[in-house]
Amino acid sequence: MKSHTWIAVFATACLVNLQVAAAGLCGASSYDCCPPSCCAPTGDFCTAKSDCVTYKTVQETVYEPKTIRCCKTVMETVCEQVPVPCKKTVYDTCYRNECYTVCKPVYKTCYKTVTQKVCKPVYKTCYKTVTCNVKKPVYKTCYKEVCQTICKPVYKTCYKTVCQSYCEPVYSTCYKEVCCQSFKTVTDTCYKDVCYTVKKPITETKYVDVCTGYWKTVQQRIPGQVIEKCVVDRPTCCAPAAPSCACGADACSCAAPPACHTVKVQCPDRIICKKVWCPKVEKRAVCCTRYVSEVCHKKVPYTVCRKVPVTIRKKVPVTTCRYVTKTRTRKVPYTTCHTVKCVVKKKVPVTTCHYVNQCITKRIPYTTCKMTTQCITKKVPVTTCHTVKETRTRRVPYCVPRQVCTVKYVTKTKCVPRKVEYTKVVCVPRTVCRKVPVCVPSCCAPTPTCSMPCDDKCSL
Repeated sequence: MKSHTWIAVFATACLVNLQVAAAGLCGASSYDCCPPSCCAPTGDFCTAKSDCVTYKTVQETVYEPKTIRCCKTVMETVCEQVPVPCKKTVYDTCYRNECYTVCKPVYKTCYKTVTQKVCKPVYKTCYKTVTCNVKKPVYKTCYKEVCQTICKPVYKTCYKTVCQSYCEPVYSTCYKEVCCQSFKTVTDTCYKDVCYTVKKPITETKYVDVCTGYWKTVQQRIPGQVIEKCVVDRPTCCAPAAPSCACGADACSCAAPPACHTVKVQCPDRIICKKVWCPKVEKRAVCCTRYVSEVCHKKVPYTVCRKVPVTIRKKVPVTTCRYVTKTRTRKVPYTTCHTVKCVVKKKVPVTTCHYVNQCITKRIPYTTCKMTTQCITKKVPVTTCHTVKETRTRRVPYCVPRQVCTVKYVTKTKCVPRKVEYTKVVCVPRTVCRKVPVCVPSCCAPTPTCSMPCDDKCSL
């Protein structure tokens, strides 16, 4: 289709060029059709200059090729699935209980003791000594020297010159201009309104009761501990009034023993320092931030792409290939062979064998068997069988039909019209004005009878 359009455009352009050329040559296709008399000199240049030449404006219609876009309706076959309601029978499997009687065999195995005599073989292996003479082979290997004539191959590589013809391809590339239609992507930027939610922070200050305090050092008096103390009552002889009695620290040397009694004594008080927490409540300012949802609007750009048909001219490379015959020379190797006789000495092994008598003694085993009667007791199983009637229940399947509404899809075809754009080249008329020389009466006939321009001889 594109090649046909290109041919039509080329033919129209050639036709327009021919019409313009013919219009420039006063209706003639070229200057070659003019008679020789028209090209001959008519007189002196000064005389010709004095003649009056007038020009007349002539309107001509020129056809120019123009590419236009047209639309045509194309019918397309579209297949669509059409739902059709229908009913089908579905069988459900149900089960019912059925009782039946079976005879179940009950096997019972009893054992009875049986005593029988058996013969048991007893095997015994014995050895006997046998002396015999055998011949033992003794091998001996000797070497003898043998002369042998062999043919040894000698290879030689030579070269010969070979001429060979071959065809070498020569490629040439030329370009031709082709009009083709392509689609250009045009991008348009549009905007759409989009709503979005924004969390807006709001800072507030509120007062909160905060439990605080401080540590205070306090002195506390702790009373002493009450302890029991043993006190010794000293006798009168140890009193200071009787210096003649010599008493010791714990006892007196007098005849009367000392008496002891228990007395409760309180220890001295002690003062300790401890830290005491003194709580207090104070109000503090706390900054709190809360977020409030706020709906905002913004314009979001988006890009829309559309295809625009564009007629472009491009140069298409056309590659032609021709073959050129050439000759080349190369050396081909070949191998020659000839044999040379030579004498080779080699040692050949010769093996000799002779037998030596040897007396050997060996023990040969043999087995003896005797039967021993033995009485054994074994238990033989005896199986008895009796049948017991048993009632069993089994589930018997049966089918229950029911109607189910279903929808099945049927493919139907229909023709859908569609608009298709295409381009075509048409010739559009255009009016062109040009000036044509008109003969004056001195050049042409004295009394022209019509208003048409003069012939070609006069105009030239």
